[in-house]
Amino acid sequence: VCITAQDHFGNCIVSGFVLDADGHIVTNNHVATAIPDLLVTLADEHTVPAEIVGTDPGSDLAVLKIDVPADQLVFAPLGESSNLRVGQRAIAIGNPFGLERTVTTGVISSLGRTLSREDSDFQLAEIIQTDAAINPGNSGGPLINLSGEVVGINSAISTNNIDITGQPVNSGLGFAISIDTAKNVIPDLIKFGYHDSPYVGVQVLSELTLFAQEELGLTQSTGVYVLEVSPDSPAEKAGLVGADTDGDLPTGGDLIIAIDQQKVNDFADFMGYLLTYKNPGDSVVITVIRDGKTLDFDLVLEARP
Repeated sequence: VCITAQDHFGNCIVSGFVLDADGHIVTNNHVATAIPDLLVTLADEHTVPAEIVGTDPGSDLAVLKIDVPADQLVFAPLGESSNLRVGQRAIAIGNPFGLERTVTTGVISSLGRTLSREDSDFQLAEIIQTDAAINPGNSGGPLINLSGEVVGINSAISTNNIDITGQPVNSGLGFAISIDTAKNVIPDLIKFGYHDSPYVGVQVLSELTLFAQEELGLTQSTGVYVLEVSPDSPAEKAGLVGADTDGDLPTGGDLIIAIDQQKVNDFADFMGYLLTYKNPGDSVVITVIRDGKTLDFDLVLEARP
């Protein structure tokens, strides 16, 4: 669908797709919350007002609602992003630069990316990278597989190319929120109007390299090295330990190697699992290496501060 503002002369600002027969529309939070008096134009060019039902800046997702009879809606079936493989075909649908119902195609370029945000220290996790052309106006539109199932919600691009109006232009690096993450978030947006992301309460080493492994005296170069445990956080309550940072190098921090028996290679794996499959109040088992020993800790997730 095309999403615009009442005073924008009908030009599409952002994209979205119909979720269900109740008229719920999925799009991006970063655009939906910036536009007053939203309008939605369906594929038959029928335009109706929309209200914001729920928003979540943590996942950059928003749900709108339109009042349209169910028999006038065509809603998209949802796939599973966990089944995606690098190299498989991907199709982006949206309204780039206001050009309605534009389809571009490419491949899944990478999986499990994390994406920094300007509005928060927290990152978007479990992000899909694609080379299907995504430009301003594609945000919120579906990324689909060859079966016509939505596997992601187009959200951002990375580029150094700028057009004459100052808008970023596609350079083959597009990013989409995984549909598995969306499935975890959207029900809360519809029911409560918001979604609480799970919180562990650790500060970690940004990257664990072979050099870092040697310098820190670790037994492996995969995992998440804990630098600091926040006071009164779920991590502290569970018994996780941060590093001693008084010396030239941090020492003694836990190395997280698994969560619920799922192997953790890096921070993207760790956060991707939490944000896709877990919610505040859920219990998880964190497996760490501490002083050469493998230990399990039961941790109860809380809502992100």
